[in-house]
Amino acid sequence: MTIDEQLAILKKGTVDLIREDDLRKKLERAAKTGKPLRVKLGLDPTAPDIHIGHTVVIRKLKAFQELGHTVIFLIGDFTGMIGDPSGKNVTRPPLSREEINANAETYKAQMFKLLDPEKTELRFNGEWMDKFGAADFIKLCAKTTVKQILERDDFTKRMAEEKPISLHELLYPLVQGYDSVALEADVELGGTDQKFNLLMGRNLQREYSQEPQVIITTPLLEGLDGVNKMSKSLNNYIGINEPPNDMFGKVMSISDDLMWRYYELLTDLSISEISNLRSEVEGGKNPRDLKVSLARSIIKDFHGSEAAALAAEEFERRFVKKEVPDEIEERTVEGPVHRLADLLVQTGLAASKGEARRLIDQGGVKVNGEKASAANAEVALSGEGVLLQVGKLKFLRVRN
Repeated sequence: MTIDEQLAILKKGTVDLIREDDLRKKLERAAKTGKPLRVKLGLDPTAPDIHIGHTVVIRKLKAFQELGHTVIFLIGDFTGMIGDPSGKNVTRPPLSREEINANAETYKAQMFKLLDPEKTELRFNGEWMDKFGAADFIKLCAKTTVKQILERDDFTKRMAEEKPISLHELLYPLVQGYDSVALEADVELGGTDQKFNLLMGRNLQREYSQEPQVIITTPLLEGLDGVNKMSKSLNNYIGINEPPNDMFGKVMSISDDLMWRYYELLTDLSISEISNLRSEVEGGKNPRDLKVSLARSIIKDFHGSEAAALAAEEFERRFVKKEVPDEIEERTVEGPVHRLADLLVQTGLAASKGEARRLIDQGGVKVNGEKASAANAEVALSGEGVLLQVGKLKFLRVRN
């Protein structure tokens, strides 16, 4: 593969490339010497699960790996205890070492669904940062200025709004930047919200007489609503550990416009191949067919080809042919009669009575196939019980 062909793959779906000439030179040198580039991606294990929005940058790491370079998946067990201020208008609460270690174990399992574990260098920044003493931190702090740190957008906004900034937050970019020095990174990847931290790594490498790393940022993926960043707190996400049927249904729920964004950032198709698909739709092809292909591709990455095919079949049967699933979870509750809203909460189909009432008012609840209309309607559970359906994906048979 030529350098231009490699650059085309590596530039796909990126926002910043600092600098492209530097990356070209590094790739040329690697080809000439046979020494692969060292490509770093660091993640703080602040939550136990990863959603597909996180995998945008992981896929870019995978692209480097498939081109033969050394990829370094860095788990920020030390930085996680500081708390990354990126995108935050308040101080992020730091996690304990125990929480960090527990989350790190799940991160490893999830990351290796995309990366080849045999070809991935797994590191923890506690390896070097736990050895730092007070004098080491003072020397590190001497490598930058207060003005440089406060130029960060997050800090500038908080100062303008007179919101507090804790001193330890100012150290975060320095520690992340030093990771690049410790690992002698040639390239560092991150989301656009990490640009300041990545630039700090580039600057610190100069201070430590290393060749500055190339920076590549990837966009923050929009969630299922097509507006906000994918986030668990907004419930607009697709978790990579979710059941294949749930993932499939969520992908099928996105808009046709958002589908192209997902094709660009969540598949290996080239820009020209995606353009050809667009032309097919403009020529009359049903975009639903391409959404099915997208859903299968995403599920294949995390659950395998067979699971993707079965999820497609199940979706066709349930939502195109309007059939009820063959296998439905059953739940037993006490008492023969319940009010519908109470039953939804009791069985876990709604988090609260308020949410249950909203689901019912919005027409999102069915009882034995009939749309429910009243939250206080009484539901009899005798005999075969009742079949509850919430939205398109959740079915539960409840008996007493």
